Amino acid sequence: MTRQEQKEARRQAILMKALELFVTKGYYETKINDIAEGVKMSVGLLFHYFDSKEQLFYELVKMGVEGTKYPEELGKLPPEQFFDIFLKQCFEFASKQPWVFQMFVLIGQARREGMPEDARKLALSISQIEFSAKIIVKGQKSGVFKKGNAMRMSQCFWACVQGVMEQMASDKDFKAPDPAWLTSMLKV
Repeated sequence: MTRQEQKEARRQAILMKALELFVTKGYYETKINDIAEGVKMSVGLLFHYFDSKEQLFYELVKMGVEGTKYPEELGKLPPEQFFDIFLKQCFEFASKQPWVFQMFVLIGQARREGMPEDARKLALSISQIEFSAKIIVKGQKSGVFKKGNAMRMSQCFWACVQGVMEQMASDKDFKAPDPAWLTSMLKV
């Protein structure tokens, strides 16, 4: 492993430990010492990778926001397939990469009042609800989705997904539900 690869591996280890601690303990209860101890390095060395806890939090939120672009790649699918395929792939990926569950939780936390403002603004910039509402409207026009307020339906869908992800982040024995259970709330 090259020196650069070692450095990147340590950076990723710091990010993953910080993600775990921010989700389980909360942002304000997590101390930089906790993160450094979790990756078995000194606080001084950790500061060679990240200038502050706020920067570390921001980097994690940025990772989460980047991950939200994936559903847009599926946006060309027929509306009745979009949500099923998205959830199936999301749950499969997250079961192999459990940090994905934690990322859903972190983004939810980052959106709250009182969180570091730069990270909060970035978390609030995600537009999955609006994007999904447009797909719901297409599905309503083609008769595959229930009639109703598409924005409200999208909000409810994403609230369910968020709840499942939070449960999976906190309970390792909890298995992802059949995506059809969640998408059935949209379908005729």
